[in-house]
Amino acid sequence: MTDRPPAPAIFFLSDYGTADEYVGLVHAVLHREAPGVPVIDLSHQIPPFDVPAGAALLERSAPFVGAGVVLAVVDPGVGTSRRAVAVAVRSTGAGPAWLVGPDNGLLMPMAATYGGPAAVIDLAPGGRPDPAGGDGPGPTFDGRDLFAPAAAHLVRGGDPATLGPAVDPGSLVAGPEPPEHPVGGGGGPVPAGPGGPEVRTAVASVDRFGNVQLGVGAAAMEPLDDPAGGAARVTVVTGAGEHTVPVRRVRAFGELEPGQLGLLVDSTARLAVVLDRASAAAHLGVDVGAEVVIRGAGPDDG
Repeated sequence: MTDRPPAPAIFFLSDYGTADEYVGLVHAVLHREAPGVPVIDLSHQIPPFDVPAGAALLERSAPFVGAGVVLAVVDPGVGTSRRAVAVAVRSTGAGPAWLVGPDNGLLMPMAATYGGPAAVIDLAPGGRPDPAGGDGPGPTFDGRDLFAPAAAHLVRGGDPATLGPAVDPGSLVAGPEPPEHPVGGGGGPVPAGPGGPEVRTAVASVDRFGNVQLGVGAAAMEPLDDPAGGAARVTVVTGAGEHTVPVRRVRAFGELEPGQLGLLVDSTARLAVVLDRASAAAHLGVDVGAEVVIRGAGPDDG
């Protein structure tokens, strides 16, 4: 048993998928430039070009990411005038000291969980020139050619000033408007007239199992608590209209009967609408951003 802190690691997220060589080549560069440094893959299944989805996953991962550097690449603007940056965060605690990636808002929600940007390095001031005469690689793979070397340099304790000039943290592109922001500018419990209190929120994410994560935590349900109950109603509002379904409040998927919708606190401490071994998102016909209203159980909800 030792009290020695864990060695720094590189925490890697992208929208590259795993069918092509892109993730492997970034790993190869990191191994060459920072041999022996662990590389932890957070995800490479972010939908292509979906900066909000990547930002949301980084934000959800923040409490569990340890010392080192976050390398995140969801970069539809690669090769354009968008900046490539390394962002030092204000309060690292046991978390990462640097976030490396494109300046398109991807890094900002995670940076906010660590106290916000303290310093920013422009990794390619003036942009990366195209190779002359086609003799080298084009400027379309900054994950391999720019971000990975910078992350390796920083995780080894290299001087950030050698990577590029410092720029004003206030000039960073703001993070995307999170889909988990409560609908209507409010949030949490709101009065519902004679029907009692309700919780208005939105679908924050849908995972590969079809679990529908909402933009609020368990505390939002306090006004709806019924000690003898355990039931609630969920109204889903989409472009096709709205419909209301009963849900059972449970602690685990296995407590549900086949085809029975559940409402539970998920692994990120958010509320989620789920089915056991099936897709709640497909059952409800919802995707990220759909409005959701939670109300107490009606007389027929049992």
